[in-house]
Amino acid sequence: MYTWIFYATGSAIFAALTTILAKIGLQNINSYSATAIRTLVVLVFAWIMVFLTGSQVEIVDVEPMTWLFLILSGFATGGSWVCYFRALQLGSVNKVVPIDKSSTILTMILAFIFLAEPIGILTAFGMVLMALGTWLMLELKKDDGESGSRKWLVFAVLAAVFAALTAILGRVGIVGVEANLGTAIRTVAVVPMSWLMVAITRNSAEKSAKIDVKGWVFLVLSGVATGASWLFFYRALQLGNASQVVPIDKLSIAFTMGFSALFLGERFSLRTTVGLLLLIVGTLLPILIA
Repeated sequence: MYTWIFYATGSAIFAALTTILAKIGLQNINSYSATAIRTLVVLVFAWIMVFLTGSQVEIVDVEPMTWLFLILSGFATGGSWVCYFRALQLGSVNKVVPIDKSSTILTMILAFIFLAEPIGILTAFGMVLMALGTWLMLELKKDDGESGSRKWLVFAVLAAVFAALTAILGRVGIVGVEANLGTAIRTVAVVPMSWLMVAITRNSAEKSAKIDVKGWVFLVLSGVATGASWLFFYRALQLGNASQVVPIDKLSIAFTMGFSALFLGERFSLRTTVGLLLLIVGTLLPILIA
């Protein structure tokens, strides 16, 4: 009955690993090239899982409307990735991740509007706590010391918007579709968007050719982690409601912050810690009252 919790938690852990591995791999490469490379890794990983589970035979049974929503979800995913990893390159993990995870609030609102998933009083209170926690974690200053600007904030906000659209479109698209197959179809839609960004940013191809061995290793591992996170996430969506699955998946912020302190040496103030606790409590409320 609660199997979806296991899958949603697994998605959160792998999503956290995705961020940390990508942050390390982005050190000497243009973010658009890195996103495109990771997309190819995820594409291969996703289709391997399709053939391992034998779900490729079901592709002929996918309805046209399902194809449409899966492809749209893939485009939204591509937009989220492009913006998220650009934000990561411009800003620190402990600033970018809280903004990205605020997509939880938008997802719950969209699920209420388009999927008729209820929002009770306690759920609404949880959303308020999430918003307050996100604000506390930002700690915006006049000069963040990151390229002397807040361009990362713009990209992080856009990543959150696209992520919310991904969840809603994915929820509609996976109805009647095996999780691995749905993930693989969506990934196909992500590839052209990511490589289009490489083409648009002309210097990306040159920079991608200069990636060192360490960069390749971490980008590939990040792609594998993303693939695993997707598989867990969309399996969870098949078993539970979007308004419950997404909050647990977004708890990856706790794992991400912990990993960033452990592997990247980032430190957090008392305000940031309080904000993280409020965010976690607000995220868990919709689940505890379900």
